[in-house]
Amino acid sequence: MLTWKEVIKFTSTANPTPNKRVEKTEKEWKAILTSEQFRITRKKGTERPHTGDLCSIYDEGQYNCICCNTPLFDSIIKFNSNSGWPSFTQPIKENAIKYYKDTSFGMIRVEVMCNTCDAHLGHVFPDGPEPSGLRYCINSESMQLKKDVDKND
Repeated sequence: MLTWKEVIKFTSTANPTPNKRVEKTEKEWKAILTSEQFRITRKKGTERPHTGDLCSIYDEGQYNCICCNTPLFDSIIKFNSNSGWPSFTQPIKENAIKYYKDTSFGMIRVEVMCNTCDAHLGHVFPDGPEPSGLRYCINSESMQLKKDVDKND
């Protein structure tokens, strides 16, 4: 289980090594994503709070990256944080997420990205529920819920 201390360490040293890499040109990303998905995932945008389709969905399944289909989060670790964005306590695998120190807007935060394709997902904060204490605050537009997933794969 990842802790805040490990998350901070990833921002200052090396991120976990992904299983694979997916790299495309801006033109290729624009061809496969909606304009809003492109703005959020490739240009580090944010959707307005409480507007994302996945905010209030708690169906069983797996949340995959909208850009490269990499599994990111499992529905069993999703929780209602009342933040306005889907929230999770842990990534599906330690190397699914990449961490970056974000100093934009006069704040210090930890940006989270898909470790396979570098898609901006959102941010992680140390104010989540126990036992990890983590809250991954993720844009709905950066993920897709796959309901029929064989967890033995």
